[in-house]
Amino acid sequence: MPPAGSLTADQLSFFETNGYLVMESFSSEEEVREMRDRMAEIVAGFDGANSAVFSTKDHRQLKDDYFFKSAENISFFFEENAFGDDGCLKQPKELSINKVGHALHELDPVFKKFCFSESVASLFSSLGYKRPAVMQSMYIFKQPGIGGEVVPHQDSTFLYTEPPTCTGLWLALQDATINNGCLWAIPGSHKEGLKRRMIRDENGTHFDRPSPSYDQKDFVPLEVKSGALVVIHGDLIHQSFENHSPESRHAFSLHIDTKEDRPGTDLCILAKPVISMAIKAVISSRRIPGDVSDGSSCCNKN
Repeated sequence: MPPAGSLTADQLSFFETNGYLVMESFSSEEEVREMRDRMAEIVAGFDGANSAVFSTKDHRQLKDDYFFKSAENISFFFEENAFGDDGCLKQPKELSINKVGHALHELDPVFKKFCFSESVASLFSSLGYKRPAVMQSMYIFKQPGIGGEVVPHQDSTFLYTEPPTCTGLWLALQDATINNGCLWAIPGSHKEGLKRRMIRDENGTHFDRPSPSYDQKDFVPLEVKSGALVVIHGDLIHQSFENHSPESRHAFSLHIDTKEDRPGTDLCILAKPVISMAIKAVISSRRIPGDVSDGSSCCNKN
């Protein structure tokens, strides 16, 4: 019997054709509950003193120290619509946070256990990775009523390497439906290549070209049950809508590249510490600055 997480020939073919793959029941109910309970503990210990507001429409955050330093920390980002006109939260903090990131894979044992599990290692072995490396991780809440929209994007816009090797994993920790803000994707769009890049250089952080416009008729919904894993090619165009429903849509996301590839010369490099995963023998290491980009950015929050 192949190791848990290994892909079949049919699954590999589907991923290569469509740029995404849904793996039902990737994580057990117990694993999902453990991650949700752990995040509830993390949020309960958050005093609100250090935080930021997250938006995929307003890129001013890309100049924010708190945002960039989150690559090495467990940081908190509020929903855009969490605050009233008086500047106070309109609902309890646990219903106001957009996401927590971007170093859960390194700093928290519960999330680290998932990121470096045999099933995740086997999955990336099936995809041909020799030395996969976790670039970033985040817990996404998609809060009821105020969960923000994530505009169409490609993860490789923010996580660019030469050659491009970014792959995202998106684990549903609650059922994701059209009503509460599930993922949507354009099947096969990864074959069209990268549309634009985010660049961080001496002039600051900027994009090399405007964002393209997309026809919403081309998107298909990826409705999944809790415990399902969505594998996302770095060039796949995907999005999620606002959550106006009374139900949250929790998910845990991480992004992988490989230590064998090199970043572009004008790459947005955010993180110093990341953890490398050797297939069948999980090991930890640190990368020197400039070895890889980290995409603690608006693209990777669905």
